[in-house]
Amino acid sequence: MTEDEPITGQIPLPSGEGKPLAGWRVLVPRGGPWGDSVAASLRARGASPVVAPMINFAPTDDQPALEAALQKLASGGFDWVTVTSATTVDVLSSYGAAIPESTKVAAVGETTAAALVAAGYHVDIVPSEENSARGLLEEWEAATDGQKGLRVLALRSAIAKQVLSIGLARIGHHVEAVVAYRTVGVPVAPKVADDVRAGNVDAVLVTSGSVAEQVQQQLGPIPETTLVAAIGPQTQRDAAKFGLRVDVVARERSAESLIDAVVSAALARA
Repeated sequence: MTEDEPITGQIPLPSGEGKPLAGWRVLVPRGGPWGDSVAASLRARGASPVVAPMINFAPTDDQPALEAALQKLASGGFDWVTVTSATTVDVLSSYGAAIPESTKVAAVGETTAAALVAAGYHVDIVPSEENSARGLLEEWEAATDGQKGLRVLALRSAIAKQVLSIGLARIGHHVEAVVAYRTVGVPVAPKVADDVRAGNVDAVLVTSGSVAEQVQQQLGPIPETTLVAAIGPQTQRDAAKFGLRVDVVARERSAESLIDAVVSAALARA
């Protein structure tokens, strides 16, 4: 999964906005630095965040291949590495992976970029238009000055489509696609599930297709009075596949834009 906020620090609160989410309880489906930052930004807008991580990563079924790729990465064996999710960053951190300054990093989306920076890595490219693997592919040649034959490590989840790696190979690059992790669901606390079903949570943030699946499976059907906010059109489409209703979609695929969408809906209701 599945953003245009500053990639360091807390998401800024626009001046004069006050506390538009006062009294709102908002479910944040990711923990870690990203979840902490979003929770802080929600509090700044008056909301009470409910941080309940709903997905986690499990080791890849081919750990030797991943370990070999990360060793090659550390030794400067790749010109580029592509990172398509914040979970991939979690994997890099868990392995203590090193990315040399000589290796450029392409991140799909500012959530991923923010996670990379928070983990101490650098970021060279984030798609400016469509924040997806397809969007990165469309901007690749301009970002790399049309270079050919680049050595690219494409890290992905076990369920991800290989849009990026196949596309890069087609335009003449040497791509090593490696599964970094498997996505697994994390059960939420019974009280969280009970509160959502009872309508005691005002909004649910949906940040990826995997999160959408878990929200629907563990918490669905979401009460009509609870706002469901998706981080982008692709997440909205993924949610529909799982039968999850989406009420608002962020204008840009970013945490800031996602919170802004909730704020706009809250102001409209008020």
